[in-house]
Amino acid sequence: MSDTIESVDVEAPITAVYNQWTQFETFPQFMEGVEEVRQLDPTHTHWKTNIAGVTREFDATITEQHPEERVAWKSDTEPRHAGVVTFHRLDDTKTRVTAQMDFEPEGLAEKVGDKAGLVSRRVKGDLERFKEFIEERGTSTGAWRGDVERPDASR
Repeated sequence: MSDTIESVDVEAPITAVYNQWTQFETFPQFMEGVEEVRQLDPTHTHWKTNIAGVTREFDATITEQHPEERVAWKSDTEPRHAGVVTFHRLDDTKTRVTAQMDFEPEGLAEKVGDKAGLVSRRVKGDLERFKEFIEERGTSTGAWRGDVERPDASR
């Protein structure tokens, strides 16, 4: 399992930044290799990717989501991965977005790419494109402000 952590500071209020991140169907506009994301319900998504000529489709579950704090997920099918994106208010108009992702490379090409740091560079690039996306818009394309608790969290 490979672990990647990357951050970017976005010139936008935390509410706008968080709200945009909850709009999963816009991810293809700033995530390289992501062709489509469909929101199936509040906690389930279906993804279609094409990376280095390899097309994959998989489902993922939002395992935890708290407005202006974090969004966590895990894949339901291969390729196996999980992660969390956290949001930190730096001031009224600046937000730090940190993405942490665990990824299990499959096959020789993915293992070599992972060892060469391609996953980390991809996450960093996606965060930079997200920054440009939200800063150019000045506002989010929508919002979902619901809470999702970890399945094992006690109330």
